[in-house]
Formats: sequence, structure tokens, C-alpha cells
Amino acid sequence: MKNLPILDISIILLYLLAMVLVGVYFARKNKSAEQFTKASGKIPGWAIGLSIYATFLSSNTFLGVPGKAFGGNWNAFVFSISMPFAAWIASKYFVPFYRSVGGISAYSHLEHRFGPWARTYAVICFLLTQLARMGSIFFGIALSLQALTGYSMSTVMIVMGISIIIYTVMGGMEAVIWTEVVQGVIKTLGALLIIYLIVDDMPGGISKIIDIGTTDNKFSLGSFSPNLTESTFWVVLFYGFFINLNNFGMDQNYVQRYHTASTEKEATKSVWLCVWLYVPASLLFFIIGVCLYAYYQVHPEFTDFIKSQVAAERLPSSATQAQISEMAASLKPADYGDKVMPHFMVNKIPVGLVGLIVSAILSAAMSTISSGMNASATVFTVDIFKRYFKPDLTDKQNLRTLHITTVIFGLMGMGTGLAMIGVKSLLDIWWELSGIFAGGMLGLFLLGMISRKAKNTEAFTATLIGIAVILWMTFSNFIPEQYEFLRSPFHKNMIIVVGTLTIFLAGIIITKLKGNKQAAIEA
Repeated sequence: MKNLPILDISIILLYLLAMVLVGVYFARKNKSAEQFTKASGKIPGWAIGLSIYATFLSSNTFLGVPGKAFGGNWNAFVFSISMPFAAWIASKYFVPFYRSVGGISAYSHLEHRFGPWARTYAVICFLLTQLARMGSIFFGIALSLQALTGYSMSTVMIVMGISIIIYTVMGGMEAVIWTEVVQGVIKTLGALLIIYLIVDDMPGGISKIIDIGTTDNKFSLGSFSPNLTESTFWVVLFYGFFINLNNFGMDQNYVQRYHTASTEKEATKSVWLCVWLYVPASLLFFIIGVCLYAYYQVHPEFTDFIKSQVAAERLPSSATQAQISEMAASLKPADYGDKVMPHFMVNKIPVGLVGLIVSAILSAAMSTISSGMNASATVFTVDIFKRYFKPDLTDKQNLRTLHITTVIFGLMGMGTGLAMIGVKSLLDIWWELSGIFAGGMLGLFLLGMISRKAKNTEAFTATLIGIAVILWMTFSNFIPEQYEFLRSPFHKNMIIVVGTLTIFLAGIIITKLKGNKQAAIEA
């Protein structure tokens, strides 16, 4: 444990204060629900693109990706490689679609297409995904700051959560976007600074890092075998394509930004700007992971210290030193990868620079959480509260409801983060929960867009089939061994792929069969 010097603490507090003041600044313009949710549609495309980039580049990337690369290889980078394919579809079909329908909610059109149940189902899936996203980010930042400051995870989450809630509630979407523009720049500079500090302190420099990384196969993108039971290149590519398609096409965080642009062209430019920034930026964090791996290979005393810390955390407080040492010796890099970055920051980064890098990590967390809070509040107010409880909301009541629900979702996100304390891999838990909670809603959306003949009954039946498949894949590991043949043969990252395809294809097949039956009756 190490307490931060006054200079670093001052830098962090100044950053948090600056974010709150941004909210205060934009609060003077934030007088209507349209301004709160859409910034009146006057944000330039480059700023929207930077804000989407900042949302993608969360603390899950800042902390989880280096930990994943440290414990494994560059297999997870295939997620980033899939982004341009999803962006092409989004820019060609999704952006024009949402700009044409006009509504701020990403899900209101599902009601027009299939009925109220479809809209509600998509909203529930989205809100669960947001809670998982916010919770994993709260957990990630608390994990880092606990090591740096000595404060408890709950204290870190509360202080950060209050700051985020204040500037998000006061400033609305315009504050979220412009703070994310700044945060996107800070995060990228922070990543470059960390790489420089590791390389500068590494005996043998870059060549030594490359030698160790090559010897231990750290640069591998995974097996190219057509095996869907393990995290191969193809599994991550499929997962990345479908989750990014879900992000660009069904995630309120991104769809809401399409409406903040002045034109469709500006909205499309924002999608591509995000992609061309995120792909190389994410590569930086995989490079950080390999650099840390090489650094700790030549400094085994640091590795032993981290392993002892992790073992002590996982064992009961009554465990003896011998038991801790025994468990520490059995730990593999994947078991403590998320702990390495905070340890390096505590012990190797000079005073003053720690505050700057922590601010970069905070910005990574704050941008995604604030976006999630604003989008969740918007969806709940439009798709649940106004739809089912108070359809005649005045603009003043609408704005008040948005403020209240923003606070509620911020608090719920903190609660989810507290529940995640103790998970093994930050990136793994986020990927798994996002795949499950997405619930195949992308399949329902694609069914509505592509099949003009699919109606309410066919879509509802297909969705029930998709939910059953998702539940089976999620919980099949709990099936007793004597019925092992009933377990899912797929890797957990395939849940969103199989769930989406199940709903879409089931809807197409049921529609076709119903059409054939009707044609036979008429004949």
C-alpha cells in the first residue's frame, strides 16, 4: 500500500473539480429535455466521433486490456480488427435509418414494427448491459485507485460517482460530449506516457521487450483453427463483429449521438472517426501489456510481491504465510494481470506524473459512465415512464424525470461495481456479461429491417427461442456431468453471435413457413 503525494492528489482533485465545473458551465444552456438528450442537434461530427471513441476507450480498455495481454496474448485485439466491418454496415444502413425515424430512442421503432413487447424487451436488454458496463468500469477504477491511494474501493466509487453524477445531471449530453473530447485526448496521451516510462526503465529497452514477447508468444492473435469452443481468432472476430454491430446499431449511447449531429453526413463521419482512432489506440494498450510482461519477467521480485498480494486477498484472513506462499506459487499471469498496471504506477512512475495518469484513467471511466447514465435515463424516460405511466409529460416534467433517473442509474452502476469485487479478469467479465445481456436484440432489429413480411407473432416466437438458447448457453455449465452432452459446445463469447442469429434466422424461417401455409390454404 502506498499513499499518493500531495501533488498527485491535487492534480486528481483539480481534474474532478474541472469536470464538475464543465457541468456547471453547460447547466445554463440545459433548460429543455431536447437539449439534455440531443444537445439540440448542433454538435460537429469530429466532436461526436471523439466522444464515441472516448466511450469505447473505457477503463475496461485502460486496465483490462493490458491485464489481458499480460496474462495471455493479443487474441483480444481481434475485437478491434472487427470494428471497420461493423462500422461499414452502421454508416451505410443504421445511421441513415435512425436519422430518418427521428425519435431520440433507439427502440421506439421496434414498437411500430412488432408491438410494445419488442420495445420493452430491447430496453431491458440495454439497461442490463449498461449496468454491467458501468459496474465493470467502477470496479476497474476502484481496483486501480485502491492500490494507489490506500482508500477502500467503496470510497473511491462514491467520490468518483458523485462527481460524475453532478456534471452529467447538470450538463446533459452536450457536457458529456465535450468532456469526452478532452478525455479522449487525455487517455491517449496517458497510454503513450506509460509505454515511454516502461521502456525507459527496461533493461535492454524495446529490443528486449520484443525478444521476450516473441519467445513467449505474446504477439499471437490466437489460433486460426475453425474451433468455436475456445477463444480462437475466429471466435473473437465473430464476437467483436456482432457486439460492435450491436453497439453501432442498438446501443442508445451511440444512436443518441447520431441525433446530436447537424447532418447525416456528420453523423456518418463520427462513426468512422471513432474506428480510425480506436483501432490504433487499443493496440497501444496491448503493447503496454506486453511491455509490462517483459518488465516483470526481468524483475521477478515484483512478480512475487503481486502474487503474494493476490493470494492473500483470495484466501481467508486466517490463512498462514505458508498457505499464502503455496497459493502464490500456483498463480499464473492470467490470475494477476489486472494487478500489474496499478503496481507499476505505484512503484515506478514519478511524482506528479502519477496524478496525470490517474486522471487519464479517471477520464476513461468517467466518459463511459456518464454516457451510460445519460443514455439509460433517456431510454427509461422515453420508453418506459412516458410510454406506460405518464404519456402527457410536460417538457419541465420530462427534464426533471431525466435528472432523477440519471442519478438513480449512477447509483445502480456503483452498486453493480461493488458486486463485482473479486472477479478474476475485468475484460473477461465485461465481455461475458455484455454478450449475455445484449439478449440477441440485434437479431430482432435485423429481422425488422430485412424481413418486411415478419410480423408480431413471428418476431415474438423467434425472440422466445433466442432467449431459450441464450439461457442454455449461459447456464449449461451447471448441467450435471452425467448429462454433459446437453452442455453448450461453444465458447462463452459466442453467446451474442448465436443468440442474434437464432432470433434472426428463426424469425425468417417461421415467417417463410407461415407464408407457405397461407399460400397452400389459398390455393
